Formats: sequence, structure tokens, C-alpha cells
Amino acid sequence: MVDHRDSAALRTLMTHAGSEILLFGITPPRLSTAPERIREITAATLARLDSLGVDGLALYDIDDESDRNPAERPFPYLPTLDPAVYHEEYLGEWNRPAVVYRCVGKYTEAQLRSWLRTADTDRVLTVFVGASSKDKAVRTRLSQAQALRRDVRPDLLLGGVAITERSDEHLRLITKQQAGCAYFISQVIYSSDAAKSMVSDYYYACRERQLEPKPVLFTLSVCGSMKTLTFLKWLGVHVPRWLENSLRHADDTLAESYEHCLTTARDLIAFCRRLGLPFGFLVESVSIRKAEIEASVALAGELSGLLERGGKSS
Repeated sequence: MVDHRDSAALRTLMTHAGSEILLFGITPPRLSTAPERIREITAATLARLDSLGVDGLALYDIDDESDRNPAERPFPYLPTLDPAVYHEEYLGEWNRPAVVYRCVGKYTEAQLRSWLRTADTDRVLTVFVGASSKDKAVRTRLSQAQALRRDVRPDLLLGGVAITERSDEHLRLITKQQAGCAYFISQVIYSSDAAKSMVSDYYYACRERQLEPKPVLFTLSVCGSMKTLTFLKWLGVHVPRWLENSLRHADDTLAESYEHCLTTARDLIAFCRRLGLPFGFLVESVSIRKAEIEASVALAGELSGLLERGGKSS
């Protein structure tokens, strides 16, 4: 039997002003995958993560975003297991918390209410994601989902999405904070300048309003091929032109992007520590290629050594 006594540790980190947090993001297996194969994939994933000093997993809720970007999706959209179901049925061996994403527009209020009532708040945190475009038909709006969580499970720690390139994002973060968000996780970033501008604006806007700034976790994802780069851009990730040139012409694209992610992380660590903003990282791979997944795991391992969590060096 797995000992889950440490499962509540991430909740403590998210609500502690001086915390530095590290998560690893995974996408649940495809919906069409046989249960035995799901168990094999999960075992391999947990074996990779076993030696890392991550504080928890992030389990993504994949939605069709073709309404946001009419261009052809570089990797086809294929439905995946509900992250809450995946966590409940296949991740019992994982003894740390999981941040379960919810694309709230996919679910009716009744479905969200049912999940909120049954979520184990020691093992589960959540991030609510709104519609990918203003024209998308949704079953539940983000504001409705936030209100539902306040009514049904106010003790379930809620996070929000941050998009660093939007000039008014700091104001959106404050609105989400006032709606109950206790932390924020960015979309993938390839521009540390945009991320620094956002958190600086957010920090000083909080200070003006006498609010305590919440932790901001920056998502980093390696890029090992031009197809992965195209997919990152399709997802809306801003890749500076100089960096795109470097990746296109590098002898080893994966190594080039890895070093860029590490440089970005060091820059953001130094900046957030000077600012006094609680922060962390979420490391993921948007590709299912083994080399890119292994590079993501290696990146998380390096970040674990750079961060201080709970007042102690990793």
C-alpha cells in the first residue's frame, strides 16, 4: 500500500510565501489505449520521475482548440483519458499530489459539481481553463466554474492559467486571484522577457492593491524538431525570431532548446528572487518522442537542484 502522508505537501508549498515549486506535466494516454497498455505507460512514466525532486504532477485536460487556430494542427487532435479518471484509476502508486486540469467548457455544471464533491483535496489540486476562443460554444463558463468551486469545495486549491505575452495579463491574474485562484501556471514560455514583464506588473499591481502575490509557475518545454517547433507555435507559444533561427540551424535542435530552457529558468529564478515573488516551474514535453521526454526529465532534474523548496535546497 502506498503511503500518501506527504500528499498535502504541495498545498503547503503553494500557500507559503517563500516557496519555490517544481512540477512535471504529463498528458494522459489516448482514450483508445487498452488498460494494460495504460498501466505499462504509467509504470514507465513513474520510473522516469522516481528520482526527481518534483513536488507533484500536472495532468493535462486536452481539448480540441481548432476554433482558436484554423491552421492545420501539426500533431492530430486525439481524445485522451479524463485526467481525473487517469489519476484515480492508474496513479495510485504516485505518492505526491497532482494538479488536475479542467477545461471547464467541456463539462456541464452537474459534471463539475460531481467531481468537485469527490476530489481528494489532500492528493489533488486543480487548474480551471477557460474557452480557447471567445466564439467557442461551452457548457460551463470559467466564471461559473469558479463560483461552483467556491460553493461546493472551497478547500480545493484552485489555480489559473497565465499567458505571459498579453500586455494586460497582470490584471487578469488579479481578477482570477479575487475569484479564488491561489496560484498560476503559465503556458509554455520561450521568452523570459515577456514572463518577467508579466510578473513584474503583477507584483506591483498586487502591492498597489495591498494583495499578497500568489505563486507563478513558468512552464518550460524542450523542442527537438521543427515539427515540435511548429506545434508550439500552433499552440500560441511566442518563439522570438532569433531563437527560431537558432533552433532551425542548430546541429542538435534538442540540445539547443534544452540550453535555452535552462538559461531561461536561471534568468527567471534570479529575477523572481530579487522581486520577492513566490514562483516555480512546470516542465513538460509537448512531443511523445522518447528523446524529448527524456530531455524534459533531465531538465526537471537540473531545476530541482537550482530551486529551494520549503526553505531547504533540493
